[in-house]
Amino acid sequence: MHHAADSTLITRAPQLSTSLQQQFGCASSMCPYGLDQQAVYHQASFTRMANKTMGDLLANGYRRNGNHMYTMHCPDCALCVSIRLDPLTFAPNRNQRRIWRKNKDIVVQQAPLAMSHRSLGLLDKFLRIRFNNARNQAQSYYSHFFITTISTCFELRYWAGSDLIGIAIVDAAPNCWLNAVYFYFDPDQSRRSPGTLNILNLVSFCRKHRIPHLYLGYWIDGLSEMAYKKAFKPHELLLDGTWRLCT
Repeated sequence: MHHAADSTLITRAPQLSTSLQQQFGCASSMCPYGLDQQAVYHQASFTRMANKTMGDLLANGYRRNGNHMYTMHCPDCALCVSIRLDPLTFAPNRNQRRIWRKNKDIVVQQAPLAMSHRSLGLLDKFLRIRFNNARNQAQSYYSHFFITTISTCFELRYWAGSDLIGIAIVDAAPNCWLNAVYFYFDPDQSRRSPGTLNILNLVSFCRKHRIPHLYLGYWIDGLSEMAYKKAFKPHELLLDGTWRLCT
């Protein structure tokens, strides 16, 4: 797999302590991204975690799922590539500026993580229509995936008048990092390009709170649902233990 990157602009991921690494083990299941193969998770469960520790794990490609931190150690696949932005150097392209202007009526509300009737209904609709998957239930997403004790987690709710059109679940540590955990939206509002709008707003949030790293999760080459992430430039991809700048 080839990535267009300036190999001279690299940042090595921080070294994890031996004691931290020893807490992790491997578990396997079917690929969560639809590939017909087994996926191997390198994961561990925690009850509390310092901001620096979580920041070091994020910088090494780990993601949060509830109180678990994990990364992919699949033996025959390396498609899951962590992607992050530097909010200060990010420059929106013409289409992203157009989307920002198009959504100038949107009001963003920061709020505690909550399983309200309205948010659960919106997430159920999103999962049913966007992924045609009735097995995944909104309540289990909140109770097993979103809710956590290891980070400061909250919601950013996007309102168009009285209509709730999307919710971003994020972890954040002031002056350190922001982790985009999940974003879901009303499929009837797709014309607004809500995924792009959300990332643009997260960049704005990071700038306001002086957060230097915005982690967007995984980017997978060839997966159309994730293609929009790579349109945010410059961005960094974690390849072979180093963050490489892609312009």
